[in-house]
Amino acid sequence: MPKTGSRLQRRGRAYAPNNALLAFPLQRPRFMQVRNWLAVLCLLLAGAAQGAGDPAAGKALSLACSACHGMDGATGLLPTYPDLAGQNEKYLLQQLLHIQSNKRPILEMTGQLFGKSPQDVEDLAAYYASLPGKVRAAEGAADALARAEAIYRGGALERGVPACAACHSPAGQGNAPAGFPRLSGQPAAYTAAQLKAFREGKRSTDEDYGGMMRDIARGLTDGEIEALANYLQGLAPLSPEWLGRLQLAALPQSAGAEAGMATE
Repeated sequence: MPKTGSRLQRRGRAYAPNNALLAFPLQRPRFMQVRNWLAVLCLLLAGAAQGAGDPAAGKALSLACSACHGMDGATGLLPTYPDLAGQNEKYLLQQLLHIQSNKRPILEMTGQLFGKSPQDVEDLAAYYASLPGKVRAAEGAADALARAEAIYRGGALERGVPACAACHSPAGQGNAPAGFPRLSGQPAAYTAAQLKAFREGKRSTDEDYGGMMRDIARGLTDGEIEALANYLQGLAPLSPEWLGRLQLAALPQSAGAEAGMATE
């Protein structure tokens, strides 16, 4: 089997991502047709400050969390529970504060953050961000995963859905300074539930980003949401080899050709 760009883990027969789609987010002429506000927002938020938590202090506070999220932060008691390990610190902090203030009500989290100081919450976010994330096996038919990859990397422009990779990165690692979450390896059931909650207006924690996720999710069908969730569950970080190829793809054609020859 030829090597592929994003390593997608899949149960049973291996699914090979489309290499042309892999490079798509870096091909500027077409990508820039996607909503200008999205690109501008990513740039403006990229310089935002990170949290100031202490991972060691957060570990000491995490015992209760491990009952549902696992000792490693990535072995949830139920598939609808998110992985915390490896999640971006700023995003984790935002969501913990939303949950604590009941801006994001979650029945299972009721009382879990009661009495926690702002520093405690920052420490918890820092601790879980410091842990290694987990990547699972993607599930579903190959054609559904291919469609999901096309949306993730190229969007569905006819419906105003931009490429997910624009903010969540080609390998699903998110944008830590901007507070955009890591999606790679998240349990499919959790991701699907969150996309549907955004679409139906049941989750509104994207207000700081202009309601971006609610706008995007409204353009996705149930089938596309399920396929995207399964695709992301198996999306692994890019290898150094493919990171180099992506960098070449972003260069002007002549410069890319010269760089390619220099490595042969």
